[in-house]
Amino acid sequence: MKYATIGALASVAATAVADKTDMTFAVLHFTGQQKFLTEGPIDPVVNPGTQATHYHSIMGGSNFGPNTRGDDLLNSKCTTTTIKNDKSNYWVPSLFFQDPKDGTFEKVPLFYMNVYYFFEPTNGTIEPFPVGLKMMSGDTNTRDPPKFGGGSNVDPTRGPIQPVQWTCPRQSYNPPSYPVDSDGTTAGLQDPNNQGAGAGFPLYDCDGTYSPLRQDIHFPSCYNPEVGLDDYKNNVAWPTPVNGLLTCPAGWIHIPHLFYEVYWDTPSFKDRWTPDGKTQPFVLSNGDATGYSSHGDFISGWDQDTLKTIIDTCNVGTLGMEHCPNIPGGVNTDQDCTIEPAIGTMVKASQKLKSLPLNLPVTGWGKGGSSSGSGSESGSSSSEYSASSTSDSTSAGNVFVEQPSSSAEAAAPAVTAAAVAPAEQGNPNVATVWDTVYVTETTTAVVEPTPAARRRRASHGHDHMKRHQHGAHGRQ
Repeated sequence: MKYATIGALASVAATAVADKTDMTFAVLHFTGQQKFLTEGPIDPVVNPGTQATHYHSIMGGSNFGPNTRGDDLLNSKCTTTTIKNDKSNYWVPSLFFQDPKDGTFEKVPLFYMNVYYFFEPTNGTIEPFPVGLKMMSGDTNTRDPPKFGGGSNVDPTRGPIQPVQWTCPRQSYNPPSYPVDSDGTTAGLQDPNNQGAGAGFPLYDCDGTYSPLRQDIHFPSCYNPEVGLDDYKNNVAWPTPVNGLLTCPAGWIHIPHLFYEVYWDTPSFKDRWTPDGKTQPFVLSNGDATGYSSHGDFISGWDQDTLKTIIDTCNVGTLGMEHCPNIPGGVNTDQDCTIEPAIGTMVKASQKLKSLPLNLPVTGWGKGGSSSGSGSESGSSSSEYSASSTSDSTSAGNVFVEQPSSSAEAAAPAVTAAAVAPAEQGNPNVATVWDTVYVTETTTAVVEPTPAARRRRASHGHDHMKRHQHGAHGRQ
Protein backbone atom coordinates (compact mmCIF):
# COMPACT_ATOMS: atom_id res chain seq x y z
CA MET A 1 0.00 0.00 0.00
CA LYS A 2 1.25 3.50 -0.80
CA TYR A 3 0.42 6.63 1.14
CA ALA A 4 -2.52 8.05 -0.74
CA THR A 5 -1.84 11.78 -0.48
CA ILE A 6 0.77 14.27 0.58
CA GLY A 7 -1.70 15.39 3.22
CA ALA A 8 -1.62 11.90 4.70
CA LEU A 9 2.15 12.20 5.09
CA ALA A 10 1.72 15.52 6.87
CA SER A 11 -0.82 13.94 9.19
CA VAL A 12 1.56 11.12 10.07
CA ALA A 13 4.34 13.61 10.83
CA ALA A 14 2.07 15.89 12.87
CA THR A 15 0.64 13.16 15.09
CA ALA A 16 3.89 11.34 15.84
CA VAL A 17 4.68 11.49 19.54
CA ALA A 18 7.95 9.59 19.83
CA ASP A 19 11.17 11.42 18.98
CA LYS A 20 13.73 9.65 16.84
CA THR A 21 16.80 10.18 19.01
CA ASP A 22 19.36 8.04 17.22
CA MET A 23 21.07 8.35 13.85
CA THR A 24 20.67 5.43 11.48
CA PHE A 25 21.73 5.12 7.86
CA ALA A 26 22.19 2.83 4.90
CA VAL A 27 24.12 3.27 1.67
CA LEU A 28 22.32 2.72 -1.61
CA HIS A 29 24.52 0.99 -4.17
CA PHE A 30 23.99 0.62 -7.92
CA THR A 31 24.06 -2.66 -9.80
CA GLY A 32 25.85 -1.86 -13.06
CA GLN A 33 29.64 -1.78 -12.96
CA GLN A 34 30.88 1.67 -14.07
CA LYS A 35 27.67 2.29 -15.99
CA PHE A 36 24.96 4.95 -15.79
CA LEU A 37 21.32 4.33 -16.75
CA THR A 38 21.68 6.96 -19.47
CA GLU A 39 23.35 10.28 -20.29
CA GLY A 40 22.44 13.43 -22.18
CA PRO A 41 21.09 17.00 -21.92
CA ILE A 42 18.03 15.89 -19.95
CA ASP A 43 16.82 17.38 -16.65
CA PRO A 44 13.10 17.00 -15.81
CA VAL A 45 13.65 18.92 -12.54
CA VAL A 46 15.11 22.18 -13.88
CA ASN A 47 14.21 21.92 -17.59
CA PRO A 48 11.02 19.83 -17.80
CA GLY A 49 9.76 19.10 -21.31
CA THR A 50 12.78 20.53 -23.12
CA GLN A 51 16.49 20.14 -23.67
CA ALA A 52 18.56 20.78 -20.54
CA THR A 53 21.25 23.44 -20.41
CA HIS A 54 24.04 20.83 -20.14
CA TYR A 55 24.86 17.14 -20.33
CA HIS A 56 24.03 14.85 -17.36
CA SER A 57 24.83 11.35 -16.11
CA ILE A 58 21.76 9.60 -14.66
CA MET A 59 21.14 6.60 -12.39
CA GLY A 60 17.91 4.86 -11.38
CA GLY A 61 14.58 3.93 -12.94
CA SER A 62 14.26 3.37 -16.68
CA ASN A 63 11.12 5.50 -17.18
CA PHE A 64 13.30 8.62 -17.22
CA GLY A 65 12.92 11.48 -19.67
CA PRO A 66 12.43 15.23 -20.00
CA ASN A 67 8.75 14.99 -18.97
CA THR A 68 9.15 12.67 -15.97
CA ARG A 69 6.96 13.70 -13.04
CA GLY A 70 4.53 12.35 -10.44
CA ASP A 71 4.32 8.57 -10.32
CA ASP A 72 5.82 8.02 -13.81
CA LEU A 73 8.90 6.31 -12.39
CA LEU A 74 6.89 3.63 -10.60
CA ASN A 75 6.21 2.11 -14.03
CA SER A 76 9.92 1.72 -14.85
CA LYS A 77 10.76 -1.67 -16.32
CA CYS A 78 14.12 -1.78 -14.55
CA THR A 79 16.40 0.24 -12.27
CA THR A 80 20.13 0.53 -11.65
CA THR A 81 19.62 0.65 -7.87
CA THR A 82 20.12 -2.47 -5.76
CA ILE A 83 16.58 -2.20 -4.35
CA LYS A 84 13.88 -3.40 -6.77
CA ASN A 85 11.25 -1.00 -5.46
CA ASP A 86 13.46 2.07 -5.81
CA LYS A 87 12.78 3.48 -9.28
CA SER A 88 14.04 6.94 -8.29
CA ASN A 89 16.44 8.89 -10.49
CA TYR A 90 19.73 10.37 -9.27
CA TRP A 91 21.86 12.54 -11.57
CA VAL A 92 24.79 14.94 -11.77
CA PRO A 93 26.57 16.96 -14.46
CA SER A 94 29.03 14.78 -16.34
CA LEU A 95 32.77 15.28 -15.93
CA PHE A 96 35.12 15.87 -18.87
CA PHE A 97 38.90 15.92 -19.33
CA GLN A 98 40.25 18.76 -21.45
CA ASP A 99 43.49 17.66 -23.07
CA PRO A 100 46.20 20.26 -22.34
CA LYS A 101 47.88 19.43 -25.67
CA ASP A 102 45.06 20.01 -28.15
CA GLY A 103 42.14 21.36 -26.11
CA THR A 104 39.83 18.47 -27.00
CA PHE A 105 37.39 17.00 -24.50
CA GLU A 106 36.86 13.39 -23.38
CA LYS A 107 34.18 12.13 -21.03
CA VAL A 108 35.55 10.85 -17.72
CA PRO A 109 34.09 7.39 -17.04
CA LEU A 110 32.24 6.58 -13.84
CA PHE A 111 34.31 4.66 -11.30
CA TYR A 112 31.35 4.01 -9.01
CA MET A 113 28.60 5.84 -7.13
CA ASN A 114 26.97 5.66 -3.70
CA VAL A 115 23.96 7.42 -2.24
CA TYR A 116 23.79 7.64 1.55
CA TYR A 117 20.36 7.63 3.17
CA PHE A 118 20.73 9.29 6.58
CA PHE A 119 17.77 8.91 8.94
CA GLU A 120 18.39 11.77 11.34
CA PRO A 121 17.51 12.27 15.00
CA THR A 122 14.34 14.34 14.96
CA ASN A 123 11.40 15.45 17.09
CA GLY A 124 9.03 13.06 15.35
CA THR A 125 9.64 10.54 12.60
CA ILE A 126 11.43 10.31 9.27
CA GLU A 127 8.88 9.77 6.50
CA PRO A 128 9.32 8.49 2.93
CA PHE A 129 9.65 10.89 0.04
CA PRO A 130 6.29 11.56 -1.60
CA VAL A 131 6.28 9.86 -5.00
CA GLY A 132 7.48 12.29 -7.66
CA LEU A 133 9.28 14.70 -5.29
CA LYS A 134 11.83 16.75 -7.24
CA MET A 135 14.94 18.15 -5.56
CA MET A 136 18.12 19.90 -6.65
CA SER A 137 21.17 20.75 -4.52
CA GLY A 138 24.02 23.02 -5.58
CA ASP A 139 24.29 26.05 -7.86
CA THR A 140 24.90 25.20 -11.51
CA ASN A 141 25.54 28.83 -12.45
CA THR A 142 28.21 29.86 -10.00
CA ARG A 143 31.92 30.16 -10.73
CA ASP A 144 32.59 32.08 -7.52
CA PRO A 145 34.29 30.62 -4.43
CA PRO A 146 31.84 29.67 -1.68
CA LYS A 147 31.41 32.08 1.22
CA PHE A 148 31.79 29.29 3.77
CA GLY A 149 35.34 28.49 2.60
CA GLY A 150 36.71 25.04 1.77
CA GLY A 151 34.58 23.01 4.17
CA SER A 152 31.00 21.86 3.75
CA ASN A 153 28.07 23.17 5.79
CA VAL A 154 24.45 22.04 5.91
CA ASP A 155 23.51 23.78 9.17
CA PRO A 156 21.80 27.12 8.41
CA THR A 157 22.57 28.40 11.92
CA ARG A 158 26.31 28.29 11.24
CA GLY A 159 26.44 30.40 8.09
CA PRO A 160 25.96 30.04 4.34
CA ILE A 161 24.92 26.60 3.20
CA GLN A 162 27.64 24.74 1.30
CA PRO A 163 26.23 21.35 0.30
CA VAL A 164 28.90 20.38 -2.26
CA GLN A 165 32.56 19.51 -2.03
CA TRP A 166 35.27 17.56 -3.85
CA THR A 167 37.25 14.79 -2.16
CA CYS A 168 40.67 13.80 -3.50
CA PRO A 169 42.60 11.22 -1.46
CA ARG A 170 46.34 11.28 -2.23
CA GLN A 171 49.33 9.24 -1.15
CA SER A 172 51.02 12.48 -0.12
CA TYR A 173 49.75 16.02 0.40
CA ASN A 174 53.14 17.60 -0.22
CA PRO A 175 52.53 19.80 -2.12
CA PRO A 176 48.95 20.40 -0.86
CA SER A 177 45.95 19.85 -3.13
CA TYR A 178 45.02 23.54 -2.89
CA PRO A 179 47.37 26.54 -2.60
CA VAL A 180 47.77 27.53 1.04
CA ASP A 181 47.14 31.19 0.22
CA SER A 182 44.20 30.61 -2.15
CA ASP A 183 41.27 33.02 -1.98
CA GLY A 184 39.28 30.86 -4.37
CA THR A 185 39.48 33.17 -7.39
CA THR A 186 42.23 31.30 -9.27
CA ALA A 187 42.24 27.95 -7.45
CA GLY A 188 40.11 26.01 -4.99
CA LEU A 189 39.92 26.24 -1.21
CA GLN A 190 41.28 23.65 1.23
CA ASP A 191 38.91 22.08 3.76
CA PRO A 192 40.54 23.17 7.05
CA ASN A 193 39.82 19.78 8.63
CA ASN A 194 40.73 17.47 5.75
CA GLN A 195 43.78 17.61 3.49
CA GLY A 196 41.97 15.40 1.00
CA ALA A 197 38.95 17.62 0.39
CA GLY A 198 37.97 21.14 -0.49
CA ALA A 199 35.83 23.49 -2.51
CA GLY A 200 36.57 23.32 -6.22
CA PHE A 201 38.77 20.97 -8.22
CA PRO A 202 42.13 20.02 -6.64
CA LEU A 203 45.32 20.80 -8.56
CA TYR A 204 46.93 17.37 -8.20
CA ASP A 205 46.08 13.80 -9.18
CA CYS A 206 43.92 11.80 -6.76
CA ASP A 207 45.98 8.63 -6.29
CA GLY A 208 44.47 7.24 -3.10
CA THR A 209 43.68 3.52 -3.01
CA TYR A 210 40.37 2.86 -4.81
CA SER A 211 39.45 6.51 -4.26
CA PRO A 212 39.80 8.76 -7.30
CA LEU A 213 38.26 12.24 -7.55
CA ARG A 214 34.92 12.21 -5.72
CA GLN A 215 31.97 14.55 -6.13
CA ASP A 216 30.09 15.00 -2.82
CA ILE A 217 26.56 16.45 -2.66
CA HIS A 218 24.23 16.81 0.34
CA PHE A 219 20.47 17.31 -0.07
CA PRO A 220 18.04 19.05 2.32
CA SER A 221 15.76 16.85 4.42
CA CYS A 222 12.69 18.99 5.19
CA TYR A 223 9.79 18.93 2.70
CA ASN A 224 6.98 21.48 2.54
CA PRO A 225 3.79 19.73 1.31
CA GLU A 226 2.09 23.09 0.73
CA VAL A 227 4.62 23.95 -1.98
CA GLY A 228 4.32 20.64 -3.79
CA LEU A 229 6.41 18.12 -5.68
CA ASP A 230 7.64 20.11 -8.67
CA ASP A 231 8.76 23.42 -7.16
CA TYR A 232 12.34 22.34 -6.51
CA LYS A 233 13.41 25.89 -5.62
CA ASN A 234 11.09 26.15 -2.63
CA ASN A 235 9.79 22.72 -1.59
CA VAL A 236 12.72 21.62 0.60
CA ALA A 237 14.94 23.19 3.26
CA TRP A 238 17.71 22.25 5.69
CA PRO A 239 16.81 21.17 9.25
CA THR A 240 18.39 22.82 12.29
CA PRO A 241 19.42 21.27 15.62
CA VAL A 242 17.02 22.04 18.48
CA ASN A 243 17.52 20.34 21.86
CA GLY A 244 19.68 17.70 20.26
CA LEU A 245 17.24 16.92 17.43
CA LEU A 246 17.35 18.04 13.81
CA THR A 247 14.15 19.98 13.37
CA CYS A 248 12.05 20.98 10.36
CA PRO A 249 9.82 24.08 10.29
CA ALA A 250 6.28 23.57 11.59
CA GLY A 251 4.09 21.76 9.07
CA TRP A 252 7.06 20.40 7.10
CA ILE A 253 7.89 16.71 6.79
CA HIS A 254 11.27 15.28 7.79
CA ILE A 255 12.44 13.12 4.87
CA PRO A 256 15.67 11.12 4.45
CA HIS A 257 18.86 13.12 4.07
CA LEU A 258 20.51 12.13 0.78
CA PHE A 259 24.23 12.36 0.24
CA TYR A 260 25.73 11.55 -3.18
CA GLU A 261 29.25 10.22 -3.62
CA VAL A 262 30.23 10.05 -7.30
CA TYR A 263 33.66 8.61 -7.96
CA TRP A 264 35.11 9.55 -11.35
CA ASP A 265 37.82 7.50 -13.08
CA THR A 266 40.34 10.35 -13.15
CA PRO A 267 43.36 8.00 -12.75
CA SER A 268 42.82 6.95 -16.38
CA PHE A 269 44.05 10.43 -17.36
CA LYS A 270 46.92 10.80 -14.88
CA ASP A 271 49.64 10.35 -17.52
CA ARG A 272 48.10 12.94 -19.83
CA TRP A 273 48.66 16.03 -17.71
CA THR A 274 51.47 17.37 -15.56
CA PRO A 275 50.38 18.95 -12.26
CA ASP A 276 51.97 22.37 -11.81
CA GLY A 277 50.08 23.69 -8.77
CA LYS A 278 48.33 26.29 -10.94
CA THR A 279 46.03 24.49 -13.38
CA GLN A 280 44.01 21.29 -13.65
CA PRO A 281 42.35 19.62 -16.70
CA PHE A 282 38.87 18.64 -15.52
CA VAL A 283 35.68 20.52 -16.34
CA LEU A 284 32.02 19.89 -15.61
CA SER A 285 29.63 19.53 -18.54
CA ASN A 286 28.14 22.96 -17.79
CA GLY A 287 31.51 24.47 -18.72
CA ASP A 288 32.74 24.98 -15.16
CA ALA A 289 36.52 24.63 -14.78
CA THR A 290 36.38 25.55 -11.07
CA GLY A 291 34.16 22.76 -9.74
CA TYR A 292 32.24 25.24 -7.60
CA SER A 293 29.03 24.61 -9.56
CA SER A 294 28.84 20.93 -8.68
CA HIS A 295 25.20 19.94 -8.17
CA GLY A 296 22.82 17.02 -8.14
CA ASP A 297 19.17 16.27 -8.90
CA PHE A 298 16.69 13.72 -7.59
CA ILE A 299 13.17 12.52 -8.40
CA SER A 300 11.61 10.03 -6.02
CA GLY A 301 10.32 6.82 -7.52
CA TRP A 302 10.26 4.84 -4.29
CA ASP A 303 7.48 2.49 -3.34
CA GLN A 304 6.73 4.23 -0.06
CA ASP A 305 6.05 1.10 2.00
CA THR A 306 9.48 -0.18 0.99
CA LEU A 307 11.27 3.02 1.92
CA LYS A 308 9.29 3.29 5.18
CA THR A 309 10.40 -0.23 6.11
CA ILE A 310 14.02 0.69 5.41
CA ILE A 311 13.75 3.92 7.42
CA ASP A 312 12.24 2.12 10.43
CA THR A 313 14.24 -1.13 10.44
CA CYS A 314 17.51 -0.74 8.55
CA ASN A 315 20.81 0.47 9.98
CA VAL A 316 23.38 -1.45 7.93
CA GLY A 317 25.52 1.57 7.16
CA THR A 318 28.17 1.18 4.48
CA LEU A 319 27.45 -2.52 4.03
CA GLY A 320 24.72 -1.43 1.66
CA MET A 321 20.96 -1.14 1.63
CA GLU A 322 20.76 -4.51 -0.12
CA HIS A 323 21.61 -6.01 3.30
CA CYS A 324 18.58 -4.48 5.02
CA PRO A 325 16.24 -7.07 6.62
CA ASN A 326 12.84 -7.85 5.12
CA ILE A 327 12.95 -5.49 2.16
CA PRO A 328 9.55 -5.43 0.40
CA GLY A 329 10.17 -6.42 -3.21
CA GLY A 330 13.63 -7.73 -2.47
CA VAL A 331 17.04 -6.99 -3.94
CA ASN A 332 17.59 -6.07 -7.58
CA THR A 333 20.16 -8.16 -9.46
CA ASP A 334 19.69 -6.67 -12.94
CA GLN A 335 23.19 -5.72 -14.09
CA ASP A 336 22.21 -4.20 -17.42
CA CYS A 337 19.52 -1.55 -16.99
CA THR A 338 20.27 1.10 -19.61
CA ILE A 339 18.22 3.29 -21.93
CA GLU A 340 19.00 5.50 -24.91
CA PRO A 341 18.92 9.23 -24.15
CA ALA A 342 15.58 10.86 -24.94
CA ILE A 343 17.41 13.96 -26.22
CA GLY A 344 20.70 14.08 -28.08
CA THR A 345 23.24 11.33 -28.51
CA MET A 346 25.43 9.72 -25.87
CA VAL A 347 29.09 10.67 -25.85
CA LYS A 348 31.11 7.51 -26.33
CA ALA A 349 34.01 6.46 -24.16
CA SER A 350 37.34 7.80 -25.49
CA GLN A 351 35.53 9.95 -28.06
CA LYS A 352 37.33 13.26 -28.54
CA LEU A 353 35.16 16.34 -28.90
CA LYS A 354 36.16 19.74 -30.22
CA SER A 355 33.86 21.33 -27.64
CA LEU A 356 31.73 20.34 -24.69
CA PRO A 357 28.24 18.99 -25.47
CA LEU A 358 25.94 21.83 -26.61
CA ASN A 359 29.10 23.82 -27.48
CA LEU A 360 29.31 25.33 -24.01
CA PRO A 361 32.37 27.51 -23.34
CA VAL A 362 34.78 26.69 -20.53
CA THR A 363 34.57 29.35 -17.82
CA GLY A 364 36.10 30.22 -14.45
CA TRP A 365 39.64 30.60 -13.06
CA GLY A 366 40.88 32.88 -15.80
CA LYS A 367 38.91 31.24 -18.60
CA GLY A 368 36.14 33.88 -18.58
CA GLY A 369 32.77 34.15 -16.88
CA SER A 370 34.04 34.15 -13.30
CA SER A 371 30.90 35.57 -11.73
CA SER A 372 27.70 33.72 -10.87
CA GLY A 373 25.31 33.07 -13.70
CA SER A 374 27.88 33.02 -16.49
CA GLY A 375 28.53 30.22 -18.86
CA SER A 376 26.12 27.50 -17.80
CA GLU A 377 23.09 28.85 -19.66
CA SER A 378 24.92 29.69 -22.88
CA GLY A 379 25.85 27.59 -25.88
CA SER A 380 24.23 26.13 -28.94
CA SER A 381 20.72 24.72 -28.87
CA SER A 382 21.91 21.77 -30.93
CA SER A 383 21.79 18.40 -29.20
CA GLU A 384 24.59 16.94 -31.36
CA TYR A 385 28.22 17.03 -30.30
CA SER A 386 31.14 18.03 -32.49
CA ALA A 387 33.68 15.22 -32.76
CA SER A 388 37.33 16.11 -33.24
CA SER A 389 39.19 14.99 -36.33
CA THR A 390 41.50 13.15 -33.93
CA SER A 391 38.66 11.11 -32.48
CA ASP A 392 39.45 7.51 -31.67
CA SER A 393 35.81 6.68 -31.02
CA THR A 394 33.98 4.05 -33.01
CA SER A 395 31.41 6.67 -34.05
CA ALA A 396 31.57 10.32 -35.16
CA GLY A 397 14.73 24.62 -0.69
CA ASN A 398 15.64 27.80 -1.32
CA VAL A 399 19.22 28.34 -0.16
CA PHE A 400 20.83 25.85 -2.51
CA VAL A 401 19.29 26.02 -5.96
CA GLU A 402 20.39 27.91 -9.03
CA GLN A 403 20.02 31.37 -7.52
CA PRO A 404 20.50 30.91 -3.75
CA SER A 405 18.54 32.97 -1.25
CA SER A 406 18.30 33.05 2.53
CA SER A 407 14.58 32.40 2.93
CA ALA A 408 14.96 28.90 4.29
CA GLU A 409 17.49 30.05 6.82
CA ALA A 410 15.13 32.72 8.14
CA ALA A 411 12.35 30.18 8.61
CA ALA A 412 14.52 27.66 10.48
CA PRO A 413 14.44 27.31 14.26
CA ALA A 414 17.46 28.39 16.30
CA VAL A 415 20.01 25.86 17.48
CA THR A 416 20.13 25.20 21.21
CA ALA A 417 22.13 21.98 21.57
CA ALA A 418 24.01 19.25 19.73
CA ALA A 419 22.91 15.65 19.41
CA VAL A 420 24.94 12.62 20.29
CA ALA A 421 23.64 9.29 19.01
CA PRO A 422 24.85 5.80 19.88
CA ALA A 423 27.36 4.09 17.64
CA GLU A 424 25.92 2.35 14.66
CA GLN A 425 24.56 -1.14 15.17
CA GLY A 426 24.86 -3.86 12.57
CA ASN A 427 28.20 -2.90 11.00
CA PRO A 428 31.20 -4.05 13.04
CA ASN A 429 33.59 -2.22 10.69
CA VAL A 430 32.13 1.20 11.47
CA ALA A 431 32.63 3.21 14.65
CA THR A 432 30.37 6.23 14.52
CA VAL A 433 30.43 9.24 16.82
CA TRP A 434 27.49 11.43 15.86
CA ASP A 435 27.58 15.13 16.66
CA THR A 436 24.62 16.01 14.48
CA VAL A 437 27.11 15.87 11.64
CA TYR A 438 27.12 14.76 8.02
CA VAL A 439 30.20 15.70 6.07
CA THR A 440 32.46 14.46 3.36
CA GLU A 441 35.79 14.30 5.15
CA THR A 442 37.86 11.41 3.86
CA THR A 443 41.15 9.79 4.65
CA THR A 444 42.46 6.86 2.70
CA ALA A 445 43.38 3.54 4.27
CA VAL A 446 45.09 0.74 2.39
CA VAL A 447 42.93 -2.39 2.28
CA GLU A 448 43.53 -5.91 1.13
CA PRO A 449 42.31 -6.57 -2.43
CA THR A 450 38.94 -8.25 -2.70
CA PRO A 451 37.37 -10.05 -5.66
CA ALA A 452 37.01 -7.68 -8.62
CA ALA A 453 33.22 -7.61 -8.63
CA ARG A 454 33.07 -6.34 -5.06
CA ARG A 455 36.45 -4.66 -4.68
CA ARG A 456 35.48 -1.00 -4.86
CA ARG A 457 32.49 -1.27 -2.53
CA ALA A 458 34.36 -3.34 0.03
CA SER A 459 37.29 -0.95 0.11
CA HIS A 460 34.94 1.95 0.72
CA GLY A 461 33.98 0.55 4.12
CA HIS A 462 37.34 1.51 5.64
CA ASP A 463 35.94 3.11 8.77
CA HIS A 464 34.11 5.51 6.48
CA MET A 465 31.55 6.91 8.87
CA LYS A 466 34.19 7.77 11.45
CA ARG A 467 35.16 10.43 8.93
CA HIS A 468 31.67 11.96 9.09
CA GLN A 469 32.14 13.32 12.61
CA HIS A 470 33.54 16.75 11.70
CA GLY A 471 32.30 19.56 9.59
CA ALA A 472 28.90 20.00 8.07
CA HIS A 473 26.89 20.28 11.29
CA GLY A 474 28.94 21.76 14.10
CA ARG A 475 32.56 21.14 13.23
CA GLN A 476 34.55 20.81 16.44
